[in-house]
Amino acid sequence: MLPSYIGILINDKLYRRLSSGDTRYEAVHFYVEAGMQYGLIPCFFRIQDVRIGNPSIKAFVMENDQFIRKAVPMPLVIHNRAIYPGQREQDELHSWVCSGTQLFNQWNRYGKLETHQILMNDVSLRPHLPGTFEATESNLHTMMKLYDKMIIKPDRSSVGRGVMLLQRSGDRWRLTYPAYISTRNKKWLNLEFKGRRIPSLLKQRFRKTQYIVQQHLPLATYQGRPFDMRVSVQRDGTGDWQVTGLVVKVAAPNRFLTNVAQGGSVHRLESILAEEYPHLQQECVIESIRGFSLRVARQLGQSLPHMADLGLDIGMTTDGFPLFIECNGKDQRYSLREAGMYEEWKASFYNPIAYSKYLLDHYAPKIESGP
Repeated sequence: MLPSYIGILINDKLYRRLSSGDTRYEAVHFYVEAGMQYGLIPCFFRIQDVRIGNPSIKAFVMENDQFIRKAVPMPLVIHNRAIYPGQREQDELHSWVCSGTQLFNQWNRYGKLETHQILMNDVSLRPHLPGTFEATESNLHTMMKLYDKMIIKPDRSSVGRGVMLLQRSGDRWRLTYPAYISTRNKKWLNLEFKGRRIPSLLKQRFRKTQYIVQQHLPLATYQGRPFDMRVSVQRDGTGDWQVTGLVVKVAAPNRFLTNVAQGGSVHRLESILAEEYPHLQQECVIESIRGFSLRVARQLGQSLPHMADLGLDIGMTTDGFPLFIECNGKDQRYSLREAGMYEEWKASFYNPIAYSKYLLDHYAPKIESGP
């Protein structure tokens, strides 16, 4: 039997860092450790390393405590940790699946509006979902009649990039928006307007990028600042969904975004509940959030091609009621590490390898060595 290679599909930036060992937030050594536990060899490669009709690829493999680039058989199971936004790349990945490859998290940049609509198909989830629509002038006018506070954000952004807050201020509206649409933005601006006249700034942004407008959720607070949770939900060695870890993200002072990249801080939910919400039954609240996260993952997994590794942003009200914010198909996982949750952080890398082993044993065809 040939060695069982498990593919980790990565982007160019991480690929360049592998030889130096400086892989930043992607703790690739955990993949290697997990591979040793499950009898697998993780190999790291890019989409351009695959050639049609060629049964082997050039990939990075750990040997003697360092990554070397070598030819290996095309893996039968691949975990996608790359972001490829174009249709050409999407077609390429689809062709791998059609040829028999088990590729999970095949596509990991689904729009927020699309995932919202999938979740709306489950009647039991609807009470947990914010009112969400495509950001058009007409829809924005409708939302302004319904709500005093809204979030406007790009349909396919991450880490809080480009998110704006629109709220009623007396008989006027105030738009709080980033001076720069980047993760490094440190400057926030305010724009006030009256009546139904949508500011030209919003019109311009709507024309350039697809945005959604969303009801502002009544999030619970910690020390006067709103918080939500990043919940890592993954399929494990049994093939079933399970919650790997849950960490709280608290907005920076005088900010509405909880993203760590936007200045948010990380905490354990247990400590926040004990300090600010002692009247709630801690175990019940945590179990409710975990159960809700699993329901969301299962609903998305029924509609999105082979999803198996998600980072869900889940809020809660002051009485512990779970609220869905958004889904991330490429969870960065580092918030678990930042909160000191080392075992959960490590498990978030082990589980994809365990699930790869499950797929290899149950679905991938066996390749025998020659006589």
